[in-house]
Amino acid sequence: MSALAYPYPDVPPPAATVEVARGIHWLSMPLPFALDHINLWLVEDEGGWTIVDTGIGNAQTRALWDKLLERFEPIRRVILTHYHPDHAGNASWLCRRFGVELWTTQGEYLTAHAVAESAAGYTTDAVLSVFRRNGLEDSRIAAMSGRGNRYKQLVPEFPHSYRRIIDGDRVRIGAHEWLAIVGHGHAPEHLSLYCKALNVVIAGDMLLSTISTNVSVWSIDPEGDPLRLFLDSIARYRALPANVLVLPSHGKPFRGAHERVAQLESHHRERFAELKQELGKGERSAGELLTTLFKRPLDAHQTFFAMGEAIAHLHYLYYAGEARRSAGADGIMRYAAR
Repeated sequence: MSALAYPYPDVPPPAATVEVARGIHWLSMPLPFALDHINLWLVEDEGGWTIVDTGIGNAQTRALWDKLLERFEPIRRVILTHYHPDHAGNASWLCRRFGVELWTTQGEYLTAHAVAESAAGYTTDAVLSVFRRNGLEDSRIAAMSGRGNRYKQLVPEFPHSYRRIIDGDRVRIGAHEWLAIVGHGHAPEHLSLYCKALNVVIAGDMLLSTISTNVSVWSIDPEGDPLRLFLDSIARYRALPANVLVLPSHGKPFRGAHERVAQLESHHRERFAELKQELGKGERSAGELLTTLFKRPLDAHQTFFAMGEAIAHLHYLYYAGEARRSAGADGIMRYAAR
């Protein structure tokens, strides 16, 4: 399988940008996680700039925005690819500062408000209940308890109105038209934007260059099959030119979208094969299979996402008819080879 091409090898330093295509600037903001940065984008608009994604809502990130905005003003709108805090944290702060609208999909807008308010089952306790039912050890459950609403800490406020973007919409930013591509699995209605004239796609978290996107089962949809939705969604990138410049939210811009889709499909096939081998030895819960999918030690934060992903892989096999499952007398869901 051919390697990806990275035309811009150096990540922009804090408060600096790299122009990756005509009128499109790449900037990087720090994150307080193992995944320690996020890529954001400034796109030249009529008489100003459009911001795509905003970073987490803390003082450090806002101080960097202050420096950048000395060179990139005025802001004409803010677009979000999805609701996750590293993307949405400063949306309200920036929209209010410039008196502009937030543009995003309905699923991401409403989910942001639900998570911020711990509504509709979006609570840590509800997620941990799903994890407990899927066999996560009590000690790990305890390590993740009492976290409070971490989302609200990183997204302290969120706009109370927005402009809705729907799959297939044509969004004009300055001199160019961008096609809205809505994907699923990582987030409810994740937005990517493709510009044919510039041969560029702002991919968000749907197509990352060096890591696989987290795809998890969460408490709001505990019987869902998000991995099938994700794999169906990334297959749509094959409709774009093979040499399209992909602008991901993590890692570096790259060319080779078709190759990357194939790599991710292969990655998940390998995970399915590993799981099926284990399931052939007897019944296993998602908690018991964490070490099969994740070879490295996991801290509490990483376990939170790893567990959701393990359940997603098992659900995929179950719904595809490649595994069977049953709840034991202890209430724990276990899977076995079919």
